[in-house]
Amino acid sequence: MRKVVSQFGEGSLQQKLTTGDLQFLADAYTSNGGNGTGPTPHEYLGAALAACTSMTLKMYAGRKSMNLENAIVTVDIERVDDVETFTRDVQLLGNLSAEEKDRLLEIANKCPIHKALAGDIQIKTQLVN
Repeated sequence: MRKVVSQFGEGSLQQKLTTGDLQFLADAYTSNGGNGTGPTPHEYLGAALAACTSMTLKMYAGRKSMNLENAIVTVDIERVDDVETFTRDVQLLGNLSAEEKDRLLEIANKCPIHKALAGDIQIKTQLVN
């Protein structure tokens, strides 16, 4: 995996992010002191789960020759009492049987980001200069 690098951007909280040759921004809502110029870190976390889920479903359906035309995945994150709750809605479009839909929902829970978020996580922080 390519490393993701974050550094200060324009304004009070904007961050310039890079991975490989790709560049994108993160920011905070104006109500939280940012300028709203990019998704928040939590929105990126939700985007990672949504994108990974739909990619996993597309790959699986393709391998199994299912008629999945699109998988629309919506993720909302809510924090209550220091617990993050991810609500993931999956909409499957295409000519699919009830059994295929059930199987695809099972496969959604096997995407790598789902596994990472639901499993044990370790964050190792080190000063490098």
